[in-house]
Amino acid sequence: MEIEMTCPTCGSHDISKNGTTRRGKQNYKCRDCNRQFVEAPQWKPKDKDTRAFVNLLLLEKIPLAGITRATGVSESWLQGYVNAGYEAVPKAADVVPKAKGKLKVQMDELWSFVDNKGNKQWVWLAIDADTREIIGCHIGDRSRESAMALWQSIPGVYRQCAKVYTDYWEAYIDVIPSKRHVAVGKDSGLTSYIERLNNTLRQRISRLVRKTLSFSKKLENHIGAIWIFIHDYNRQVRKKLADREESIFSSVLY
Repeated sequence: MEIEMTCPTCGSHDISKNGTTRRGKQNYKCRDCNRQFVEAPQWKPKDKDTRAFVNLLLLEKIPLAGITRATGVSESWLQGYVNAGYEAVPKAADVVPKAKGKLKVQMDELWSFVDNKGNKQWVWLAIDADTREIIGCHIGDRSRESAMALWQSIPGVYRQCAKVYTDYWEAYIDVIPSKRHVAVGKDSGLTSYIERLNNTLRQRISRLVRKTLSFSKKLENHIGAIWIFIHDYNRQVRKKLADREESIFSSVLY
């Protein structure tokens, strides 16, 4: 029996009834592409604009509950969406390749927690002091092993050539080769960029605010949220560098 309906996949009108769903709604099947569907479905895939808007809001200091209010999506859909996104995000910094030479790196660690303040998770960060790119990151405890993980996360050219400025935390002294490492105080100004970045993270990621109700309850999501911010931050840095080079090139021509 043909039904006067249109298949949402192929547009065919060759439709037949195909039983009912578990909720008692009439189910239909397209004879051309075998797509099964119901009339006026309650659930619909989120369109690209909605997903793009959610992606933008995830980069701001807005809790998930606030995003559901701003976009109208359900809490369950949003939680599943961010879970998948945080799991898939690359856990390595995308850095503009550098030639061997005089490179400068600043490193520091930022306190955070997951589920409760007893479960401390330190965010270890390294930035290129000239370009301001985030070149390495590790989330873990405050041990020598975490310092080593941060050191190993930065590109090899920095480990070979860069002068690395940190505070006096002993883990850095144990891990970074002495000929590459300079421990300094805050008053020196030689770690000011990484300290400013720490402040930016607390301003932009609600999970990192010191007194917050938006703290992470799942370590994987905590790590994923930080890495999503890092990738967007580096994209913005690369754009600024490209715009600066284009401006310099244009001024030379004219």
